[in-house]
Formats: sequence, structure tokens, C-alpha cells
Amino acid sequence: MPEPEASKREAVPSAAHPHSATLKRLEKSSGSLAAQAIARMDESLPWYRAMPPENRSWIGLVAQAGIAAFTEWFRHPDAPQAISTDVFGTAPRELTRAITLRQTVEMVRTTIEVMESAIDEVAAPGDERVLREALLVYAREIAFATAQVYAQAAEARGAWDARLESLVVNAVLSGEADEGAVSRAAALGWNAPEHVCVVLGTAPDGDSELTVEAIRRAARHAKLQVLTGVLGDRLVVIAGGSDNPIGVAKSLIGPYAAGPVVAGPVVPDLLAATRSAQAAAAGLKACSAWQDAPRPVLADDLLPERAIAGDPSAREQLVEEIYRPLEEAGSALLETLSVYLEQASSLEGAARMLFVHPNTVRYRLRRVTDVTGWSPSDVRSAFTLRIALILGRLADGDLPA
Repeated sequence: MPEPEASKREAVPSAAHPHSATLKRLEKSSGSLAAQAIARMDESLPWYRAMPPENRSWIGLVAQAGIAAFTEWFRHPDAPQAISTDVFGTAPRELTRAITLRQTVEMVRTTIEVMESAIDEVAAPGDERVLREALLVYAREIAFATAQVYAQAAEARGAWDARLESLVVNAVLSGEADEGAVSRAAALGWNAPEHVCVVLGTAPDGDSELTVEAIRRAARHAKLQVLTGVLGDRLVVIAGGSDNPIGVAKSLIGPYAAGPVVAGPVVPDLLAATRSAQAAAAGLKACSAWQDAPRPVLADDLLPERAIAGDPSAREQLVEEIYRPLEEAGSALLETLSVYLEQASSLEGAARMLFVHPNTVRYRLRRVTDVTGWSPSDVRSAFTLRIALILGRLADGDLPA
């Protein structure tokens, strides 16, 4: 604890003071004034009564220190003052977490009111105006000191929270999210929303703190919870509270720099967000292969590019979600889809190759859409289906005979 500035100043005998009688009476009254201030707080401030004894004791010490500091202020009106050290240095730094700024203002106001009501009693005859003016100046300095103490505490908490958030975001992105990351996220106010997705894109040049704050503003407007950070040249957002990843990405896209923005799939919680982050990262890497990709784009819409770029999860997803269901639905669907794609998406050409009526081909293609969710008549979907067929056949070729 730093030594109070008041103890460093050379004491001036009370008799040498221009208002020595008032100073002497003020010194004698400081204890009773502090007791009155504490009693007034106990009577008028419900939050003070509800606090644990330890915190109330610290608040009492702050009130006593404030009155003692005023006595020194009155003794040395022209000396440099260190109000925040003299007054708030008596309490631990954790007190700023125990009571809010509003509560501190109420505490200071109550103490000043008690001192102001005692001016006529404490001041020597003729010194009432001098003592009242000194108290007004002192009250102003106390207000500035209070703001400074809480501003410093807020900056310290903000820096610590930023480090915590960076740890959580990095753990999710690197695949190392665990219960520790969940605990750190909870300390940041993350209340475990049911739907979580990760959005990745390029971070803009400039102050990353401004970028992060812009993301937070957009998230508040969209009623989303976010954990965010700038890692290298990437702006990472873990968003919770919506089961629509493309809607999430659109609501947060403003702060991203030019270039692709990819939204990973929705997952149930923060621990599973690694899967969403890895899909988004793979999509961001492969996005250059689809020059007409929308912005933002879903990572699942980039499955063929991701698979070609070597993403094993994309390959597995294409096989398990497209090829295997078609295989289980019967060989006719696989054969019809394959022939249709080979015939440049021509119903008549596929019908001739299969020796069936075009309506039969049309019916089977509708079944393909029902089974996979991808329409063979759409150019982009046809490309995805073609890659899925290739990967499925390769996977079957790797199976033991």
C-alpha cells in the first residue's frame, strides 16, 4: 500500500494556521463525524446494510479516511493533494468489484452531507463560510478521485477480460476447447446459449480494439452473445443465440474487411464450437476456388472446394450425407444421378442411356433431392453431387473385398 501523501507533508502546527480554532475543532470532531456518516449510511442505504461485515468495515475506513483527508486539505489548502491515495488507498482494490460506482457516489454524498450539516457546530465563530467553501472544493476533488479510481479499475478489468477472451477464442479455433475455456467464457458473461456458430473473415487494418467493439455493438443490436478477437489477420467471432448461421454472419459482417466471410455450422455449445470453427477455417481457405461465392457464405456450401483442398471432414461429410444415403436408397438413384450428370444434365439423354421414360428420370432426380437435400438440376448442387459421387466411389474402392 503506498504511503499516504498526507504523511509525507510537513506538519504545520495548528496555532500557525489562519483558522487554527476551526482546525482544532475539526480534528477533535473527525471521529464523531465518521461515526455519524456510517450511521447515516446504515440508515439510508439498503445496499450498505445488506453487505457482509468485512466490506462494511472497509467502507467505514474509507469514510474515516475521507474526513481525515479533508482535515489535511483544510490544514494545507495550497499543498498538492493526492485524494485518491489518501482516501481510497485505505481499502483493497477488490472493493471496486464489491460496490458499484453508483454506490460509491452515494457513500461519498452521504459523508459530505454529514460533514456539511456539522459545519455550524465545527467551525469557529466567523469561519463558517471558509469551512463551507473548503468542503465544496474538497467534494469536487473527491468526485474526480472517485471517477479516476473506477476508471483505472475498469481499464484493468477490461485488459484482463480481453486476455481471457483471447484465450477462449484461440482455444476454440485451435481445437483445444475444454471445461477451462467454458469457465473462462462464463466469467466473461457467456451464459451457455443453445445454438453456437463461428464466423471467420479478414480483420480490417487499424486498432483491433475498435474492431472488437464494433462487433459487440452489432451483436447487441442482433441480440446475440459473442466472444470475439483478432488473431493474426483473421477476425474470429463465436456467436450464440441463433440457429441461423448465415443470418448471424449477415448481422455481424460490417466490421470485417473486404474478402470472404464464412459461417461455420451451428453446434449445441461452446465445447462443440471447435467443429464449427474448423469448418469455417477450411471454408475460408478454400473460398478462393469459388469466385462467385456469396458474402457471407456457409462453410457447408463450400464442401466440394474444401474436399478438393484436402479437408478430411468435408470429404467425410460428402460421403456420409450424400453418397451413403443414395446408396441405401437403391442402386437406381445412384445410377440415374451418375448418368444424368454425365449427360450434361439432359433428361432425354439420361433417359436414352437408361432405357427409361424421361418422367422416370425426372421422378428419380426428385428422389435424389429428397434424400440428399441437393437438387441435380441446380448447377452448383450438381457440382457438389458429382464430387460426392467421386469421393464415395473412392471410399468404396478402399474398402477390403
